[in-house]
Amino acid sequence: MSDTIYWNEPSPSIEVIALNRMGYGHTPEEMKRVQQLGFKNYVEEQLYPNDNQDPIVTQKLSSARLRIEYTHRGNKVAEDRPLHYLQSSIPQLWKLIQSGDKLSYEEKIRPLQEVRAATWLRAVYSKWQLREVLTDFWHNHFNVNAAKEERIAATFPVYDRDVIRKNCLGNFRVFLEDVAKSTAMQYYLDNVSSKASPANENYARELFELHTLGASHYYNHLYNRWKEVPGAVTGNPVGYIDEDVYEAARAFTGWTVANGSDNGKGERFPDTGTFLYYEGWHDHYQKRILGTELPPNQPPLADGQKVLDLVASHPATALHICTKLCQRLIADQPATATIQQAVKVWNDSQQQPDQIRRVVRSILLSEEFAKSWGKKIKRPNELVASFLRATQTDFMPDSGFLWLTSQIGYHLFEWPTPNGHPDTGTYWLNSQMMLARWRIMEVMFQDWFKSCKINWQQLPPVTNLTARQMAEQYLKQITGRSISAKTQEVVANFLAVGGSIDEPPIGNTEEIQSRLKNTLSLIGMLPEFQIR
Repeated sequence: MSDTIYWNEPSPSIEVIALNRMGYGHTPEEMKRVQQLGFKNYVEEQLYPNDNQDPIVTQKLSSARLRIEYTHRGNKVAEDRPLHYLQSSIPQLWKLIQSGDKLSYEEKIRPLQEVRAATWLRAVYSKWQLREVLTDFWHNHFNVNAAKEERIAATFPVYDRDVIRKNCLGNFRVFLEDVAKSTAMQYYLDNVSSKASPANENYARELFELHTLGASHYYNHLYNRWKEVPGAVTGNPVGYIDEDVYEAARAFTGWTVANGSDNGKGERFPDTGTFLYYEGWHDHYQKRILGTELPPNQPPLADGQKVLDLVASHPATALHICTKLCQRLIADQPATATIQQAVKVWNDSQQQPDQIRRVVRSILLSEEFAKSWGKKIKRPNELVASFLRATQTDFMPDSGFLWLTSQIGYHLFEWPTPNGHPDTGTYWLNSQMMLARWRIMEVMFQDWFKSCKINWQQLPPVTNLTARQMAEQYLKQITGRSISAKTQEVVANFLAVGGSIDEPPIGNTEEIQSRLKNTLSLIGMLPEFQIR
């Protein structure tokens, strides 16, 4: 496996590595926290997040106001509202859908917009940075494009809160079933309408290809019949073929949503938006999946649950997901030894309620984690969040911010295909993407951009400092480490505007602060800040 290095420089301290790999970058306070606890103790603390110990995020979420603006049925609405859907239940959120055309589209998708704003606030301010990174990881792994369907957007707070966040450090088999039963996934991959003769294959295919075994273990190009797959006759196939997908789709027939629709027999389902198993739509005949026979006429849900058992425990699933976790936390091409150690922990912990926590711990404490700096590029959301954290910017996301960040390639909860955002640098390093990344660094501190405001009290004081000294201090705060003299000189010359870098920059306080805004943006554009 080739070893892509995006920036070849000496590795920074373990504190910088930890805060950029386990979280969305450092802050001065978090740097001190890691130093005080020690790296291993900090990892352990992060593995056990507690919402009752996150006062800043609690305050930010309660004080947040997000604009909603529309004209509907002659009524014009333009107001800033609190984030009041984040703790709502499915039946409560479903009332937005039940309203029909009485409510505007903007009202129906408002819960999704609130989750977006909350996600940014947590990324920038949460004490539990590892959970935020893993939440983002699992949202991409179990990707749902919430813009596909109003019913997904309306119920999205529950998918984020009770499916992804709840399970991000838990047991994978439990996680799988929560995803399968979620209103969001039921609608996104169309299982909501899947019934016997014929079953809808969309969810079953992505279950195999993306959620569990992975596309690398799809062997239909080699084998046409299940018996031909090595290991299948003993119930241990090395991978899957189309026949497994077809049979699994049959197993999930009748898994649907109580959406008030007609069941085909002149009766209507309840109308709550919650998961519903409808026996009348289920295919009760025998099935064969991954070389395992499923007898006919099983109890309610048993066929689908058996499929989830099979794919969750398959060796290919362990390899697929552990590789993705190592890619997210370490490098685009993580070492085989690190992956194999994570796989061992995964397999040994399959019955443990904190299986994922144990695997993540093994990755974070691996030798490679501490020695692979420069082998990951920050994705756009990581870049923006880390910049806001490093500069200690006063931040409150508004609709303008949410729109702008969607323009840099990271479509939060709106990635159009089921595979989620790419997690390797090759996708994010083309010329168009780089221009967008540089542009947003500049835009965030413009006076007209209201969601971000520099807090000068949180930045190094500049009184009586030379341009060289200012460059050194600002580079160190924003990158978290000492930067080469050559780069320091480039930034110092930018500050000095043609004057001597060994003298204070010319101009009054306002002029110097204006130049410092641009200097902050420049530092955010540097390769030293863009890598992790």
